[in-house]
Amino acid sequence: MSTTAGKLVKRLAADLLKVGTSRVRIDPSATEKVETAITREDVRRLIKEGLVYEAPPSTPSRGRWRIVREQRKRGRRRGPGSRKGPRVDEKRLWIARVRAQRRFLKTLRLKGVISAADYRRLRGLVKGGMFSSVRHLKMYLEEHGLLRRPEVAGGGEKR
Repeated sequence: MSTTAGKLVKRLAADLLKVGTSRVRIDPSATEKVETAITREDVRRLIKEGLVYEAPPSTPSRGRWRIVREQRKRGRRRGPGSRKGPRVDEKRLWIARVRAQRRFLKTLRLKGVISAADYRRLRGLVKGGMFSSVRHLKMYLEEHGLLRRPEVAGGGEKR
């Protein structure tokens, strides 16, 4: 369909279908009939008969996205230059997290919920970055049975 008449039909059909010329398809079995069309009316008739039709839009390839996704899984493309949003100081976050965990351990030791020996050991684990949050620390204490009843008469239930 590289003839002048074929190009004309494609251009007119693209205009009528409101798509680009690359999305106009012509039925290969009806090339003679299509080449006889010279007016917009002729092209409208061909569209109605289904000899000239609009191809579905092509979606962007996800190949490049898949490659980047695999790289991100391996830790690539995650540096400060690739981040959106406000700049987050990782050190400040760490300090805040560790201080919160140490504060929590201190209150437990003062209430007598954990022993002094456990306190020292857990403080070392906090320093080593074993716990991601205070919640994680609580979970660890419950799982390992390190919590005991407070020695002060508080009347509260065991956590």
